[in-house]
Amino acid sequence: MGVLHVDTKARDSLACDLMEPVRPQVDTFLLDWIMKEPLKREWLFEQSDGNCRLMAPFASRLSETVPMWGHAVAPFAEWVTRAFWSSSAKLARESAPPTRLTQRTKREVKGAPPLPPSIRAPSRENLCRGCGKTIQDGRTNCAPCAVGDATNNMLDAARIGRATANGPEAQSKRASTQRKNALAQHAWKSSDQPAWLTEKFYSEKVQPVLAAMSASAIARRISVSRWYAGRIREGYRPHKRHFQALAKLAGFR
Repeated sequence: MGVLHVDTKARDSLACDLMEPVRPQVDTFLLDWIMKEPLKREWLFEQSDGNCRLMAPFASRLSETVPMWGHAVAPFAEWVTRAFWSSSAKLARESAPPTRLTQRTKREVKGAPPLPPSIRAPSRENLCRGCGKTIQDGRTNCAPCAVGDATNNMLDAARIGRATANGPEAQSKRASTQRKNALAQHAWKSSDQPAWLTEKFYSEKVQPVLAAMSASAIARRISVSRWYAGRIREGYRPHKRHFQALAKLAGFR
């Protein structure tokens, strides 16, 4: 809520803001009036600085519509009053403020529907930070403006990824993994492999079954990364020491 404006000294800022919700109604009324009845020269007076002032006959005619706008503004004024009332711990313990403008409380006590209808709390529009277009909640940019941000984010992510991948911790992990693989390959003997588990059997029988499995299942069985397991699932032939475990995973004993 805009209350403490300082653009003009002693300006009734809250009163001006309370008129904003009904401004579309006022604009529609005036546009309809202008379309039906043209403005007359004697109704307006142009000052030397370019401002237009309303003359007494025109101001008198417009003042006749004041009760209509007061009736439209009343529910918003009472809604703001209740909002300020509930924000005070002392006032919140007391009964709700009276509704003298709309007589809403009196109508509800008598069982009649409130007139005019209650006002919903206003919500802020979610606007694109690039062009100001209204977008869905939870997003910061519309699709066209998000392209540039996405490009920058991808570049930043790639830069961070390269720095992390070449860091001492990542290099130490890679060295440890390579050392384990080398030791495992050196310790493996072809004589430990069953005679029936040949490369041809693996390609024709085991590989088609692995293609229908998930990469996670393959990775857990032979203790490799999901990326490497995905390559095996796509047809990459791993080291022969993995043949027996993969054959068991595929259902061959």
